[in-house]
Parts: sequence; C-alpha cells; structure tokens
Amino acid sequence: MEFVISYDMRAPSFGAPARDLYAAALDQCAWADDLGFDCVGFGEHHGAEDGYLPSPIAMGGAIAGRTQRILIRPNVLLAPLYDPIKLAEDLAVLQYLSGGRLEVVIGAGYRPSEFEMFGRRREDRKELYVRAFEVLRKAWSGTPFEFKGRTVRVTPAPDPAPRLLLGGTHRAVARRAAHIADGFYPPAGENWDVYRSECLQLGKPDPGECKPLGPIFTHVTRTPESDWEKIVPHAVHCVRSYGDWTIEAYGQATGPFAGGVDEADLRRSGAYQVLQPEEAVEMICGLGRNRTFILTPLLGGLDPVLSWEGLRLFEREVWPHVRHLQGG
Repeated sequence: MEFVISYDMRAPSFGAPARDLYAAALDQCAWADDLGFDCVGFGEHHGAEDGYLPSPIAMGGAIAGRTQRILIRPNVLLAPLYDPIKLAEDLAVLQYLSGGRLEVVIGAGYRPSEFEMFGRRREDRKELYVRAFEVLRKAWSGTPFEFKGRTVRVTPAPDPAPRLLLGGTHRAVARRAAHIADGFYPPAGENWDVYRSECLQLGKPDPGECKPLGPIFTHVTRTPESDWEKIVPHAVHCVRSYGDWTIEAYGQATGPFAGGVDEADLRRSGAYQVLQPEEAVEMICGLGRNRTFILTPLLGGLDPVLSWEGLRLFEREVWPHVRHLQGG
C-alpha cells in the first residue's frame, strides 16, 4: 500500500484563510514525512475562485525544504500551459532541492479558461504535452539541442532526472504512457491493463498491478457526527466545483455526482469517510496492500485545527495498526 497525503489548497470564502492553510500544509507535510508516509501529492488549476493551487513547482520547493524522505509528486502538472524550456529548468532545480525526491505526473488539462489564460489552444493540448515529454528528456541530458530553430541548453542537469508519469484515464492515454512516460497514473486504475499490455508488447519491464485510490477523504475522530457536519460543506464545495469545471469543458457535468450532490449522496458514496479509529483501521486493512490510501486533511479549506485533531488521532490509534501494509 502507498500512503499519500494530498492538498488542493482551496480556500473558499467560508473556509480557513489561505495563509493559514499554506502554513498548515507545510507543517503537515513535515508530520507525514516524520510518520513515514510515502508521498505528498498536490494538483494544479488556474483562475479558480477558491484559489486552487496554481503553482505546484513553488509548492514542491517549499515542501522539499520541510521534509527529508517523502516523495514529492505534483499530480497533475499541466504541462501544456508551460514554456517547456523553463519547465525543464524549474523541475531540475526542484529535483536538487528535494535531494532527488521528485516524481512528476503530467496531465493535458481540460478547462478552456485555463488555456485561454495562458494564450494556448485547448485543441493543441495533446501535441503540447507530448512535446513537453520530448523537450524535458532532451533538456535533462545536459547537452545543447535544437528547439524551434534555437540552440538551447538547460543547466544544471538533474541527477537523477525526475520520473515522468502520464496522468489520465482513457485507453489512448494509457497506450501513449507506455511509449513516452516512465509510468501511468490513472486515479482509479482506469485502463491500467491497457497500459500494462502495451508495456509488455514494447518489451518494457512489467509495471505490475495498479494501486488505485481508496476513499478520497478520510478523517479520524471520536465524534464522527459532529465532525461530519463541519466537513460536509467543504466536500460539497469540491464536488460542485469539479462539476462546474466539467460543464465548462464538456458542456455537461461528468463523474459520479454529475446529477448533483448533497450530503446524503456523499455519505452513500463511500468516497468521504469520517470514522472512529477502530473503523478506520478496519477500512484501511480491508483495502489490502495493492491500493493507495490518501489523506486530504485540508480538503476544500477545512479548518486546520479540526484537521490536526484528525491527524493526531490517526497517528496515535490508526497508524500503528496499518503501517505494516506499506509497500507490497
């Protein structure tokens, strides 16, 4: 099992202030590092009303300065929105700052407004992220190469180069990942079999079984009902926001809550768990070793005080009973 702590850095008006959330996130990354978690993940969006994290490389540098061993995984980094040469430089520096702990999940992006904000065409996103893979590989060789008729050189070359994963869900993306990436990152394991089969046909090492995510959110508490009442507005906000973004991108809401969402929907879904410690242990052990368990302690601008209460209880009464699942 892979144990991940993850952040969106959303700060809606009814939630905690952004300055408190960023300070808490860094403290919690240090906590996860000390506890023995495997990875810290964080996404990227632009122009979001709630301030969703727009600068994953800067965030990664701050996390690197507060941690010693945990893997730092921007997930996903929207490569089509970047100048690829500057992206290569910034990721190379982050790799050095982290002591080689960087793993990057590159995504295509989907919100039209984000592409417009950066003067890019959404229709070009496939070409742009494929080019980003090519440029990053060449740039990190440390030798000069040609780019758009110019000779460029990126220094310092990262040693080792960060692993580059391709994020996505579709079959074509899964096949493409086998050709251009160091790995495939489908959130729920979508089309992993396609990716694995393509790797084997290409003569590449068997990537093995996928580790799909468990619940999106887990909070540990001795007062689940009262804590759920505090958490549910933040969860509803996140789900509705993603729904609005898919309408912007595709003309209709997609995903498990495409028809709308309320508190009862969230509780029935099992994606958002507010549990007693004993229940959390049972749930995590029930996932088995071949899964990813994720904590999103500041989900949608959640109060850092409540967040820390859940993490400390997890540390005392859950972690000792589940850490044996790590790896596998």
